[in-house]
Amino acid sequence: MDLLPLPSASTPAGGFLGLPHGAVVSGPAELVDAVRLALAVLDPRPGEGGTITVEPDASLGAESYVLDVTDGGVRIAAGDRAGAFYAGQTLRQLLPAAAFRAVAATGASWSVPLGRVRDAPRFSWRGVHLDVARHFMPKREVFRMVDIMAAHKLNRLHLHLVDDQGWRVESLRHPRLHEVGAHRPRTITSYYREEPTFDEVPHGGYYTLEDLAEIGAYARARAVTVVPEIDVPGHASAILAAYPEFDARATGGRRPEPFTVLDRWGISPAILSPLPETVDFLTGVIEEITGALGETPYVHIGGDECVLDDWAASPEIVAFQAELGLGSVSDLHAWFLRRLADALAERGSRAVVWDEAFVSGRLRPDTIVMPWRGQGVARRAAAAGHDVVQTPVFPLYFDYAEASSEEEPVAIGDAITVSDVAAFVPAPESWTDGEREHVLGAQFQLWSERLPDGRAVDYRAWPRGCALAEVAWSGSAGNGFDARLETHLGRLDALGVEYRPLTGPRPWQLGGAGHRRHRPGAVKVDEVMKHLEEMTHEADSTRPSM
Repeated sequence: MDLLPLPSASTPAGGFLGLPHGAVVSGPAELVDAVRLALAVLDPRPGEGGTITVEPDASLGAESYVLDVTDGGVRIAAGDRAGAFYAGQTLRQLLPAAAFRAVAATGASWSVPLGRVRDAPRFSWRGVHLDVARHFMPKREVFRMVDIMAAHKLNRLHLHLVDDQGWRVESLRHPRLHEVGAHRPRTITSYYREEPTFDEVPHGGYYTLEDLAEIGAYARARAVTVVPEIDVPGHASAILAAYPEFDARATGGRRPEPFTVLDRWGISPAILSPLPETVDFLTGVIEEITGALGETPYVHIGGDECVLDDWAASPEIVAFQAELGLGSVSDLHAWFLRRLADALAERGSRAVVWDEAFVSGRLRPDTIVMPWRGQGVARRAAAAGHDVVQTPVFPLYFDYAEASSEEEPVAIGDAITVSDVAAFVPAPESWTDGEREHVLGAQFQLWSERLPDGRAVDYRAWPRGCALAEVAWSGSAGNGFDARLETHLGRLDALGVEYRPLTGPRPWQLGGAGHRRHRPGAVKVDEVMKHLEEMTHEADSTRPSM
């Protein structure tokens, strides 16, 4: 059984069962619908006495299932709807790779090997981060990502909706956010430390609130939870281009030169004012977003890469800081994020932050930390009692190249391989049991500065994402992963995924000689990680005790 991700246990029995097109699926409607969705290529029909039967099993945990294939048919026991859906996905993998096409070939006959699969996820958070702010990805690309995630039992889609380079969601309360903040006149094409050059091509787009509702429903049906991110208080150029009154420089009656939607990459000094009216503004916008998405258990509020100089330079902000009894602008940064997290909690959502927000020591206890700067800060966050989703640059930043080669399309740096991802351990044995219990899982990051479209996303995401899917579902990649991945690539071919072959890029995927050419060695991931770890140790030394 060449299954990916590897199930908890599988036992082949020898022989095959025929599965006809239009096979009948029996059981409770919710579970039947989940199995039918996973096996849509078979066009299965609901009914009684089906070839496939599915039933709930209270003894199984969330997302868990038992799949039995015998001469008499297919029987699925599922812990919940997600478990039934994943059982269907496993059954799909037991069929030929053609089962991953949109429709079956005329006259196709299907058979599935006999045996039993008993399965449950090691981690509850198995995520994909998709940056739609730097380069907008149309709704069709989001749906497609959800479909590919579902085939790998990945269950969290973290949508990075806001950054200096664009605001990507409609707001009826504050319409200039999408009218002004959702587009820029051009995009930088030069590389790090090169003379700036631009494409002089307008770029933009945003999701309407109806789009968000559709995305949320589409994802939930496929056992995927959408995690929207509104990255604040930094990375705020697009917000401030639309509403300059929330600029930290505009306090005290000052009239600074306005920000514009940024047309280049890097850290911007643009930062929102931390005053109460800004908090009210943001909570209202987030309320619109979560209301459109429907059930939204998690909202990411960013907190990363904030340049606090404009706070320190504002007499009004410094006075507000003193009024709150806070000793520094760093403490004020922590207060601001805590206030947003409290507002989210009142509405039933749990806050998620990048690790810079953790070092203050002032987060709500239930705030989830994404430690992008390495395992050191991840362990400190877990030891402090915060749940952690592992997101380290190495090996989970997929905007890094797969090889240090000029043949690769341009990437932020090099190199992170499939093997690097497969070797990642989200909850290291060296951690204490208590620390390990706080690891919810892991996700890979697709920052889109160098990912202009869905084809580029495919190339960066897969097959490295296959390795992360196995690590997050099974706890580790092993037991013939390389051989199973070779088989699995045939399924990706059938799905139409334009992945990077294990041997290197196809001719049309090469970087070429223009601005898409990669610059090997310009940014090395090991040097970046050493620098980030030094930064987090320095910050941790100044963090208040818990």
